[in-house]
Amino acid sequence: MAIKRVLVCEAQVPFVHGGAEYYVRTLVAKLREHGCQAELVSIPFKWYPKEELLAQAAAWRLIDLSEANGRPIDLVIGSKFPTYCVRHPNKVTWLLHQHRAAYDLCGTEYSDFEHVEADVGLRETLLRLDRSALQECRRVFTISRNTAERLQKFNGLRADPLYPPPPIADRLEAGPYGDYVLFVSRLESVKRPDLAVQAMLHVDRPIRLVMVGEGTERRRTEALAESLGVADRVEFLGAIEEAALLRLYKGALGVVFVPFDEDYGYVTLEAFLARKPVITASDSGGPLEFVEDAVNGFVCAPAAEAVASAVNRLGADRILASRLGLAGFDRARSITWDGVIEKLVYGQAQPVS
Repeated sequence: MAIKRVLVCEAQVPFVHGGAEYYVRTLVAKLREHGCQAELVSIPFKWYPKEELLAQAAAWRLIDLSEANGRPIDLVIGSKFPTYCVRHPNKVTWLLHQHRAAYDLCGTEYSDFEHVEADVGLRETLLRLDRSALQECRRVFTISRNTAERLQKFNGLRADPLYPPPPIADRLEAGPYGDYVLFVSRLESVKRPDLAVQAMLHVDRPIRLVMVGEGTERRRTEALAESLGVADRVEFLGAIEEAALLRLYKGALGVVFVPFDEDYGYVTLEAFLARKPVITASDSGGPLEFVEDAVNGFVCAPAAEAVASAVNRLGADRILASRLGLAGFDRARSITWDGVIEKLVYGQAQPVS
């Protein structure tokens, strides 16, 4: 079957632009480069109050994307909850993540689901809904092995990892190993910007921490830096232009990326493509599929002293930083869009269950 007309489905929180948003837009662009007519279908997403989640899923279920303007649509691609609830005879999902608060984050400080009757019932409904919708797909891929393992654990469904290259992959360049480590992420609790700031208490001068990104935790993280007395060595840049981000990667000593159980994380590959080592944590999830301790970065305990020790090792030995960064580049450059599009669009149907 010749695939020509493709729709990529997105659930977007208005005014939020992070890795997920870059992911779907880059996918549309790459589909077009590979000869497809591709469009993005987006519905605003609201996850609170929790009861709103079922309405969000219903909104996607009500949409029939089998044709547009009297012409058939060959393929729809779901991305994250609840886009894969859409109806189409040739539906594929490339799963970023499900509604994690009801899954692996349930029972942690990062979830609003509690052990009460209403929440337990809603969670069970969401798990059944996900399993049913994903079983309708002709193929299911995930953006990482970490996400695939969650899908198997909670829904009993098998999927193959399919790694997306970062949107800025072809523009990242190597540069000097400077006097700062870079933190690139939305400033949300699950990304643990506080851990990076706390580490600065134990980091040797003159190494600085440069933080790129906005989020609900920015003010609290800035206040933390002030209270710890490290505000003079922590710079909060907020959202910045791509050119500025490329310059920061180019001149960094290394990259600190220590989220809790990340799905995937473009940051790891972005750092590697700029020949920079990555410092991550032993419970960071997706980055551990790429970062090997003392090979292309450091995997440390999720503790301020451990993160600081890794930063200090890079600061004391630029030759080591260079060696680790080059090893990371060798790991990252094998991930290409040609391979992704071939599997995602033209791969053979396979059983999901």
